[in-house]
Amino acid sequence: MTRRRILITGASSGLGAGMAREFARRGRDLALCARRVGNLEELRAELLAAHPGITVAVRGLDVDDHAAVPKVFAELSGELGGLDRVIVNAGLGKGAKLGTGRADANIATATTNFVSALAQAEAALSIFREQNAGHLVLVSSMSAVRGLPGKKAAYAASKAGLTALGEGLAIELRRSPIRVTTVQPGYIATEMSDRAGDVKLMTPLDKGVHAMVAAIEKEAVRADVPQWPWRVLGAVMPLLPRGIMARMS
Repeated sequence: MTRRRILITGASSGLGAGMAREFARRGRDLALCARRVGNLEELRAELLAAHPGITVAVRGLDVDDHAAVPKVFAELSGELGGLDRVIVNAGLGKGAKLGTGRADANIATATTNFVSALAQAEAALSIFREQNAGHLVLVSSMSAVRGLPGKKAAYAASKAGLTALGEGLAIELRRSPIRVTTVQPGYIATEMSDRAGDVKLMTPLDKGVHAMVAAIEKEAVRADVPQWPWRVLGAVMPLLPRGIMARMS
């Protein structure tokens, strides 16, 4: 099945903008949301110039404004005549060691990455249940596979919650016309990963986005991307001694 009408949150840069470009190249109509509306307008102009046959709708949206999420999703669904796929991509990578005076950063990360993702899933599934069709994609992280120490603790926990949400929804909806996919990217070069200083096993943005879109199109329940080396590491990480995991702080 071709999911033609695709909504992407956090689409103003990084993985969201990259996925928008890849889906536009495939001829899909797009609904793009983010806080930075200027970036979205520039991206829209770029995509329409390169692919004049598609439709691109944009809206400003702070996903932490939970009341605004269903309103914006409904507006974009109306503009495109429905939504076939919603990609919950907006996220934060802030973090600090717990108890060091930066609770604000950890709480913000947990809120955006899990609670706000939950709000987006609620809005998307409300549309899909009414349509009796749709594909919900949750962009989690390989950090969800195992609790991480130090400044990554809250981030890993928020993504573990998101992966658990995706698994629960996939079980619930397994016999319905609604599909659920959780994508767990490894380190992909974006503004967020640059700030976090994650340089080991870093995948270039174009390659990482291509792997993500390919996995999304297959509509598997869960996908570790790029497959190499993250599928192997995803199996190994839960088995590693805590002393080795401590070096990842």
